[in-house]
Amino acid sequence: MANLIGLVVSNYNEILEKNKDPMVDSWLLMGSPGPLILILGVYLIFVLKIGPKMMEKRPAFELKKLIIAYNGFQVIFSIYLASTALNLNFFRYIFSNSCNTQRIQPDKEMQTLLSSGAWWYFFAKIIELLDTVFFVLRKKDNQVSFLHVYHHTITALFSWCYLKLLPGEQGIVIGILNSIVHIVMYSYYLIAALGPEYRKYIWWKKYMTWIQLVQFGIMLCYLMFILALDCSMPKALTYFFATNVVIFIYLFTDFYRKTYKKKKQV
Repeated sequence: MANLIGLVVSNYNEILEKNKDPMVDSWLLMGSPGPLILILGVYLIFVLKIGPKMMEKRPAFELKKLIIAYNGFQVIFSIYLASTALNLNFFRYIFSNSCNTQRIQPDKEMQTLLSSGAWWYFFAKIIELLDTVFFVLRKKDNQVSFLHVYHHTITALFSWCYLKLLPGEQGIVIGILNSIVHIVMYSYYLIAALGPEYRKYIWWKKYMTWIQLVQFGIMLCYLMFILALDCSMPKALTYFFATNVVIFIYLFTDFYRKTYKKKKQV
């Protein structure tokens, strides 16, 4: 048994070292998990305890101009992330290499592109924590749900782990889909922040959850596809993503049912 465990650990370390980009360790927030854990810890304490307590007897902050600027930035940033990932050579590498028995190791330029794209995606997840902070400051407590806080916390954590510990082509496809959805999502938030006179342009609000669910459905199909074909990618990462996607499908479906189905019945 001890020999078997040692073999598994040895193989895992070999795969880890083969896939890792050594440059990553020198990048902002990537040297150790300490800074990320601190950020997420402060985030959770503020949005769940300190923030609501601080705002309890205060009027809500309006923050209209800040919210408009923030959502506009998120739309532009999401377009940048999606367009970077959809670079033709980059895209060709992903799908020509995904299920090839003779895996083509990326050259130095491609490896840098893969890693830097993953870092910017991780950085986006850190910035997105401000979504919840703004909800708290504006006393939108009903929007600080378990789904919202879990989703923001876990995606930031998983993005760091992916880049630092076990990168793989699967993450690029996930990132592309998520960035495209965020273009739509933050466009909705941007229009909503402009004021009541613009609300008529966001009649499609309830379809946002459907867009999220379709995204997760495509992700799950892709992950099952590469498992079925026994593609030569890190299987631990595929199972990891698949498990998380199933959790999100359950949580978003439950949110949709409680938010829209119950309203119809009332």
